[in-house]
Amino acid sequence: MSSFIGEISSRSDFALWAIQRAQEIVTAEGAAFAMAARDMNDEALVETAAALGKAISDAMLEVFDGLTIE
Repeated sequence: MSSFIGEISSRSDFALWAIQRAQEIVTAEGAAFAMAARDMNDEALVETAAALGKAISDAMLEVFDGLTIE
């Protein structure tokens, strides 16, 4: 997982961080979610959807925490 704190000093740094963080989320949780959907596995869909949502929420909190430290 990328660390937000201490890395972002400009708008372009933030954009780069956001792209990298989105790629990490899609690679890990998004792929599992897509595979569960392909397999039509309802239990796995619920679990992977929750993991995807948590990863997105965690990334948003990471940004918020990084912005409020200053």
